[in-house]
Amino acid sequence: MAAKKRSAQASSGASTSPGSSLVKWVTRAVVAFVLYLACSVLDRIKDRWYVFTPEALHELAQAAVAAHPGDINAIIPYIVSNLTAEHSPSVIALNTNSSEWVLNNAGGAMGAMYIIHASITEYLIVFGTPLGTEGHTGMHTADDYFNILVGEQWAFDPPKLEREVYPPGSVHHLPRGHVKQYKMHEGCFALEYARGWIPLMLPFGLADVFSSTLDYWSFYHTVRITARENIRNLLIGKI
Repeated sequence: MAAKKRSAQASSGASTSPGSSLVKWVTRAVVAFVLYLACSVLDRIKDRWYVFTPEALHELAQAAVAAHPGDINAIIPYIVSNLTAEHSPSVIALNTNSSEWVLNNAGGAMGAMYIIHASITEYLIVFGTPLGTEGHTGMHTADDYFNILVGEQWAFDPPKLEREVYPPGSVHHLPRGHVKQYKMHEGCFALEYARGWIPLMLPFGLADVFSSTLDYWSFYHTVRITARENIRNLLIGKI
């Protein structure tokens, strides 16, 4: 019996020889390299899937602010109606139901958002709160453009020790990979546009549900609306 055990152990040792371990590590390295190449290529060509431009959205936000200064309830329909008039539903799917507001906690800041568009490479939302909030921007794989509609936003970008001030009609651009502290004063709402790899931003936007708020109802609606809008866009070829 002991001889059989020694024989089995010897066989096991032979099966995990240095050669087989080397093959495993080489295979892993090749897979990792192929994934890196694929991600690099996709990152270089992602621009072809963008429909919005930061410049056009900034102009639209400024027009909305000029048409309805200080009135967020009039600004939002103005923005949505202009977007639906300009962009064909065969090219991009937009959510025109402006009653779909969902609470959101991210980076220590809390507010509510209305998702106008969500796809793999772009999202467009209205985010804000009548109460005011502040927090961390998060580090993202997408460029983020905050077009202030009403109220005022401040930002802090060390080592610069002076605050950045963004009034209505201005745009706060956060390049991908950059981080800041920000504050939205009472009654501040913004049209937020992000372009890049949007799914990689979701952990930042949802992590607080599991670590602090336990607001699974808002989590459910965020996932439901985001998934629905992504599917609507994929069905028409918008990535």
